Amino acid sequence: MKKEKEFPFFASWSGGKDSCLALYYALEAGGKAEKLLTMLVDDGQKSRSHGLSIDLLEKQAESLSIPIITANTTWNNYEDNFKKLLGKLKQENINTGIFGDIDLEEHRDWVERVCSEKNLKAKLPLWKMERRKVMEKFIKLGFKAKIVVVKENKLSEQFLGKELTFDLIDELEKRNVDVCGENGEFHTVVLDGPIFNTKVEVIEKGIAKNKGYCFQNIEVK
Repeated sequence: MKKEKEFPFFASWSGGKDSCLALYYALEAGGKAEKLLTMLVDDGQKSRSHGLSIDLLEKQAESLSIPIITANTTWNNYEDNFKKLLGKLKQENINTGIFGDIDLEEHRDWVERVCSEKNLKAKLPLWKMERRKVMEKFIKLGFKAKIVVVKENKLSEQFLGKELTFDLIDELEKRNVDVCGENGEFHTVVLDGPIFNTKVEVIEKGIAKNKGYCFQNIEVK
């Protein structure tokens, strides 16, 4: 993103690498992060995308010094609940949303549509960046992240807890796995980096399996 006059924005926040790198670029472009936006499962205990606990998400937000706004939702009413949050943000004069999408057109179409319906602008700082370069840039900047979800038919549970490194990128490519996990092969949690005030300390608490996915259960220390 090009340097702009300071603009207030919210960042769609999964807690993982892509949303974090997009946030970084938006800040570098002169933006002022007013809110992180995260959708939770219907009981409000974990994020809907990455299965991160609300305690962990709040710890990330605290370290980033950015308030977090959430909504509990099922997949059936996800869009309606998402747009309700957008409406609240619009009322706070936050007119721009930052999203970590890379190159999936249907994702871009969706975020642009729901934002436009609430008179908000969607910006995608990573759009059309080569996928390996996304990972390389993330690591070179000094961000620290671990794999917390794997799709069983793509990666074994032995990858859970692995830190994102250049060696891991090479290993994923050797296994013909998309290095950004754009097809759901894996998800990550970011624990430290140049925009974090302090490292988010976590404890690994075993593995859960659900519908073809393995989840590393982690708790805040």
